[in-house]
Amino acid sequence: MEELIFEFQQKVANVSTHFQRYLINEIGFENRLIAIKGARGSGKTTLLLQISKLKLETAKSLYVSLDHIYFYDFKLYALAKEFSNNGGKHLLLDEVHKYPNWSREIKLIYDNFPSLQIIFTSSSMLEIYKGESDLSRRAVSYNLKELSFREFILLDTSIEFPVYSFDEILNSHNQIATEILQKIKPIAHFGKYLKIGAYPYFIESEENYNQKLLNTINLIIEIDINAVEDLNYETLVKLKKLLVSIASSAPFTPNVTKLSEKIGVSRNTLIQAIKILSRAGLVNELYKDASGIGVLTKPEKLFLNNTNLMYVLAKDNINIGNVRETFFLNQFKDVHEINLSEKTDFIINNKYSFEIGGKGKSKKQIATLENAFVAKDNIEIGFGNAIPVWLFGFMY
Repeated sequence: MEELIFEFQQKVANVSTHFQRYLINEIGFENRLIAIKGARGSGKTTLLLQISKLKLETAKSLYVSLDHIYFYDFKLYALAKEFSNNGGKHLLLDEVHKYPNWSREIKLIYDNFPSLQIIFTSSSMLEIYKGESDLSRRAVSYNLKELSFREFILLDTSIEFPVYSFDEILNSHNQIATEILQKIKPIAHFGKYLKIGAYPYFIESEENYNQKLLNTINLIIEIDINAVEDLNYETLVKLKKLLVSIASSAPFTPNVTKLSEKIGVSRNTLIQAIKILSRAGLVNELYKDASGIGVLTKPEKLFLNNTNLMYVLAKDNINIGNVRETFFLNQFKDVHEINLSEKTDFIINNKYSFEIGGKGKSKKQIATLENAFVAKDNIEIGFGNAIPVWLFGFMY
């Protein structure tokens, strides 16, 4: 254990706290068992180390990744027992999905060491409450999204803006946009964010961003998905083929019969594959009514999870209208309820209707609707129920 403590001390000493993800201020650290899910590249490891440095007693904390060679010879439970017996209070576990029987041992640790807090991260693939040992009555779960437009601006320019709630944007978007414009010209930054802003790779090299993102996609499919689903090589290849097929057309209404023929799988297998890609943080499924969705329910519309994935996977098949819709959906996902609408592009919280468009988008389609808005691209300031689409990137 001494080696793990030494490695942790080095890591926590070197981690920067200049930039902190939004989630660090939303976690309820009074809970004894905390789960943080997120796709590869979203910043879970850095978040854990910052939590130890800023929110916990660092001297009584231990961070360890569960793919560490230490666990070739030792069990997680034995580590937790030794750590607790030596006065440890906070055990931070990274990438639990890479450790066999993770849920059983975490349950035992939680039950047998009441003075020990456990904070663990996992791939967004992992269904935490469906593990071998049900943790639903014990764990409080959070999801770490990719960078918001607001967070990207902070990382790229060191200019910090507050988080604005959805209600604040609806009611005061003109005033908020005016305040932001005093510090930056958002449209230029927005174009950059759409291409290389969802993951922090651009900090090291903007030129190598696409290659790093492609590597991340491969690792999600070959390592993260496989660690949870235990798929054979042929199936993993078909998942990649499916992802590229979705990317070349998304957002689109999937024709399950044609898509299954193209990929070479049955209808049910195709729908399961789409749901796997969705859980992995690569694809978004959308429905008009989210209630009653079953395991084999075909999504009514498919999107890539964020616009960066569009640019790296679809390449020349980029439609700016699709980019705008993908951005809008991504910023709302896991923040507010968002569904397809019968009369507009989206409906938020089953109340607010939204059309997404360019600078010249008319309000004709929403003229007779209540609580209806147009989110417009390429405008700095909106008016009335026309709101700059980039402003919805400030909600987290």
